[in-house]
Amino acid sequence: MQLTPELLLHGYRSGIFPMAEHRADTELFWVDPRRRGILPMTGFRISRSLARRLRRDDYRITLNADFAGVIDACADRPETWINAEIRRLFLELHHRGQAHSLEVWMDGALAGGVYGLELGGAFCGESMFSRRRDGSKLALAWLMDLLRRAGFTLFDTQFLTDHLASLGGIEIPRASYHAQLALALRQAPRLAETPLAASGQELVQRMTQTS
Repeated sequence: MQLTPELLLHGYRSGIFPMAEHRADTELFWVDPRRRGILPMTGFRISRSLARRLRRDDYRITLNADFAGVIDACADRPETWINAEIRRLFLELHHRGQAHSLEVWMDGALAGGVYGLELGGAFCGESMFSRRRDGSKLALAWLMDLLRRAGFTLFDTQFLTDHLASLGGIEIPRASYHAQLALALRQAPRLAETPLAASGQELVQRMTQTS
Protein backbone atom coordinates (compact mmCIF):
# COMPACT_ATOMS: atom_id res chain seq x y z
CA MET A 1 0.00 0.00 0.00
CA GLN A 2 1.37 3.39 -0.98
CA LEU A 3 1.98 5.74 1.91
CA THR A 4 -0.24 8.82 1.80
CA PRO A 5 0.46 12.27 3.27
CA GLU A 6 -2.32 11.60 5.80
CA LEU A 7 -0.69 8.37 6.99
CA LEU A 8 2.66 10.12 7.14
CA LEU A 9 1.23 12.87 9.34
CA HIS A 10 -0.46 10.28 11.57
CA GLY A 11 2.91 8.59 12.06
CA TYR A 12 4.65 11.81 13.02
CA ARG A 13 1.85 12.71 15.44
CA SER A 14 2.36 9.29 17.03
CA GLY A 15 6.08 10.01 17.46
CA ILE A 16 7.46 7.85 14.65
CA PHE A 17 8.98 8.76 11.29
CA PRO A 18 9.75 6.93 8.01
CA MET A 19 13.13 6.21 6.44
CA ALA A 20 14.45 4.25 3.48
CA GLU A 21 17.53 2.03 3.58
CA HIS A 22 19.03 3.93 0.64
CA ARG A 23 18.11 6.22 -2.25
CA ALA A 24 17.07 3.43 -4.63
CA ASP A 25 15.00 1.52 -2.08
CA THR A 26 11.29 1.52 -2.85
CA GLU A 27 10.28 0.51 0.68
CA LEU A 28 9.98 2.66 3.81
CA PHE A 29 10.18 1.61 7.45
CA TRP A 30 9.01 3.41 10.57
CA VAL A 31 11.47 4.46 13.26
CA ASP A 32 10.80 5.17 16.96
CA PRO A 33 14.24 5.71 18.56
CA ARG A 34 14.75 4.70 22.18
CA ARG A 35 16.53 8.03 22.66
CA ARG A 36 15.38 11.03 20.60
CA GLY A 37 17.42 13.99 19.44
CA ILE A 38 16.00 17.47 19.99
CA LEU A 39 17.25 21.05 19.85
CA PRO A 40 15.91 22.86 22.93
CA MET A 41 14.20 26.04 21.79
CA THR A 42 16.22 28.17 24.23
CA GLY A 43 19.38 26.11 24.06
CA PHE A 44 20.79 26.82 20.60
CA ARG A 45 24.52 27.39 21.03
CA ILE A 46 26.10 30.24 19.07
CA SER A 47 29.87 30.08 19.26
CA ARG A 48 31.98 33.21 18.78
CA SER A 49 32.94 32.06 15.29
CA LEU A 50 29.33 31.39 14.32
CA ALA A 51 28.29 34.78 15.73
CA ARG A 52 30.91 36.47 13.54
CA ARG A 53 29.69 34.47 10.54
CA LEU A 54 26.06 35.41 11.20
CA ARG A 55 26.93 39.12 11.48
CA ARG A 56 28.75 39.20 8.16
CA ASP A 57 25.51 39.26 6.20
CA ASP A 58 27.24 38.18 3.00
CA TYR A 59 24.41 35.73 2.44
CA ARG A 60 20.64 35.84 1.92
CA ILE A 61 17.99 33.86 3.82
CA THR A 62 14.62 32.79 2.43
CA LEU A 63 11.76 30.65 3.68
CA ASN A 64 10.04 28.17 1.34
CA ALA A 65 11.67 29.69 -1.75
CA ASP A 66 13.12 26.41 -3.08
CA PHE A 67 11.80 23.43 -1.15
CA ALA A 68 12.59 20.96 -3.96
CA GLY A 69 16.11 22.34 -4.21
CA VAL A 70 16.69 21.87 -0.48
CA ILE A 71 15.39 18.30 -0.29
CA ASP A 72 17.38 17.37 -3.39
CA ALA A 73 20.53 18.92 -1.93
CA CYS A 74 19.97 17.01 1.32
CA ALA A 75 19.74 13.77 -0.68
CA ASP A 76 22.81 14.58 -2.79
CA ARG A 77 25.31 12.49 -0.86
CA PRO A 78 26.78 9.00 -1.24
CA GLU A 79 24.36 7.47 1.27
CA THR A 80 20.90 8.87 2.02
CA TRP A 81 17.61 7.69 3.52
CA ILE A 82 15.69 10.14 1.27
CA ASN A 83 14.23 8.06 -1.54
CA ALA A 84 11.77 9.00 -4.27
CA GLU A 85 8.77 8.17 -2.06
CA ILE A 86 9.89 10.45 0.77
CA ARG A 87 10.60 13.20 -1.76
CA ARG A 88 7.09 12.80 -3.25
CA LEU A 89 5.38 12.88 0.13
CA PHE A 90 7.23 15.92 1.42
CA LEU A 91 6.71 17.87 -1.79
CA GLU A 92 2.98 17.22 -1.42
CA LEU A 93 3.07 18.33 2.23
CA HIS A 94 4.99 21.44 1.21
CA HIS A 95 2.32 22.28 -1.35
CA ARG A 96 -0.24 21.93 1.46
CA GLY A 97 1.75 24.35 3.63
CA GLN A 98 2.76 21.73 6.21
CA ALA A 99 6.42 21.17 5.24
CA HIS A 100 8.88 24.04 5.11
CA SER A 101 12.39 24.81 3.96
CA LEU A 102 14.81 27.54 4.91
CA GLU A 103 17.43 28.43 2.32
CA VAL A 104 20.85 30.07 2.60
CA TRP A 105 22.01 31.79 -0.59
CA MET A 106 25.54 32.91 -1.44
CA ASP A 107 26.52 34.44 -4.76
CA GLY A 108 23.06 33.62 -6.10
CA ALA A 109 23.28 29.86 -5.41
CA LEU A 110 22.02 27.58 -2.65
CA ALA A 111 24.78 27.36 -0.06
CA GLY A 112 22.88 25.57 2.72
CA GLY A 113 19.44 24.75 3.99
CA VAL A 114 17.17 22.70 6.17
CA TYR A 115 13.67 21.28 5.76
CA GLY A 116 11.08 19.73 8.01
CA LEU A 117 7.46 19.26 8.98
CA GLU A 118 5.20 21.56 11.00
CA LEU A 119 2.92 19.76 13.48
CA GLY A 120 1.22 22.16 15.87
CA GLY A 121 4.00 23.63 18.01
CA ALA A 122 6.49 20.95 16.92
CA PHE A 123 8.91 21.26 14.04
CA CYS A 124 10.18 17.89 12.89
CA GLY A 125 13.54 18.64 11.32
CA GLU A 126 14.28 16.16 8.56
CA SER A 127 17.63 16.99 7.03
CA MET A 128 20.06 19.82 6.27
CA PHE A 129 22.99 20.41 3.94
CA SER A 130 25.98 22.66 3.33
CA ARG A 131 27.57 23.49 0.00
CA ARG A 132 29.57 26.34 1.50
CA ARG A 133 31.27 26.54 4.88
CA ASP A 134 28.79 26.98 7.76
CA GLY A 135 25.81 26.71 5.40
CA SER A 136 23.84 24.35 7.64
CA LYS A 137 24.80 26.23 10.82
CA LEU A 138 23.50 29.48 9.35
CA ALA A 139 20.30 27.72 8.27
CA LEU A 140 19.67 26.23 11.71
CA ALA A 141 20.39 29.48 13.54
CA TRP A 142 17.94 31.44 11.39
CA LEU A 143 15.31 28.70 11.59
CA MET A 144 15.56 28.36 15.37
CA ASP A 145 15.18 32.12 15.81
CA LEU A 146 12.12 32.13 13.55
CA LEU A 147 10.46 29.12 15.18
CA ARG A 148 10.99 30.42 18.68
CA ARG A 149 9.41 33.79 17.87
CA ALA A 150 6.55 32.05 16.06
CA GLY A 151 5.62 30.08 19.18
CA PHE A 152 7.07 26.61 18.55
CA THR A 153 8.07 24.64 21.65
CA LEU A 154 9.69 21.48 20.22
CA PHE A 155 12.37 21.01 17.56
CA ASP A 156 12.78 17.32 16.78
CA THR A 157 16.07 16.28 15.16
CA GLN A 158 15.26 12.53 15.26
CA PHE A 159 18.84 11.52 16.07
CA LEU A 160 21.70 13.40 17.74
CA THR A 161 24.85 13.89 15.67
CA ASP A 162 28.12 15.47 16.77
CA HIS A 163 27.25 18.45 14.56
CA LEU A 164 23.90 18.96 16.29
CA ALA A 165 25.43 18.42 19.73
CA SER A 166 27.92 21.22 19.02
CA LEU A 167 24.92 23.52 18.43
CA GLY A 168 23.14 22.57 21.65
CA GLY A 169 21.33 19.40 20.60
CA ILE A 170 20.59 16.82 23.28
CA GLU A 171 19.06 13.36 23.62
CA ILE A 172 15.97 12.60 25.68
CA PRO A 173 14.22 9.29 26.42
CA ARG A 174 11.44 8.17 24.10
CA ALA A 175 8.76 8.70 26.74
CA SER A 176 9.93 12.27 27.37
CA TYR A 177 9.82 13.03 23.67
CA HIS A 178 6.30 11.63 23.32
CA ALA A 179 5.17 13.74 26.30
CA GLN A 180 6.68 16.92 24.81
CA LEU A 181 5.16 16.10 21.42
CA ALA A 182 1.69 15.63 22.94
CA LEU A 183 1.89 19.11 24.48
CA ALA A 184 3.23 20.68 21.28
CA LEU A 185 0.45 19.19 19.16
CA ARG A 186 -2.10 21.24 21.13
CA GLN A 187 -0.43 24.51 20.22
CA ALA A 188 -1.00 26.80 17.25
CA PRO A 189 2.16 28.75 16.35
CA ARG A 190 2.17 31.68 13.93
CA LEU A 191 4.82 30.77 11.38
CA ALA A 192 3.10 32.43 8.42
CA GLU A 193 2.74 35.71 10.32
CA THR A 194 6.30 35.77 11.72
CA PRO A 195 8.98 37.51 9.63
CA LEU A 196 12.57 36.39 9.38
CA ALA A 197 15.12 38.36 11.39
CA ALA A 198 16.06 41.66 9.76
CA SER A 199 19.78 40.88 9.97
CA GLY A 200 22.31 38.46 11.36
CA GLN A 201 23.24 41.05 13.97
CA GLU A 202 19.64 41.19 15.21
CA LEU A 203 19.50 37.40 15.35
CA VAL A 204 22.74 37.08 17.34
CA GLN A 205 21.69 39.76 19.80
CA ARG A 206 18.29 38.20 20.41
CA MET A 207 19.51 34.60 20.70
CA THR A 208 22.46 35.36 22.96
CA GLN A 209 20.16 37.29 25.30
CA THR A 210 17.59 34.52 25.57
CA SER A 211 19.75 31.37 25.42
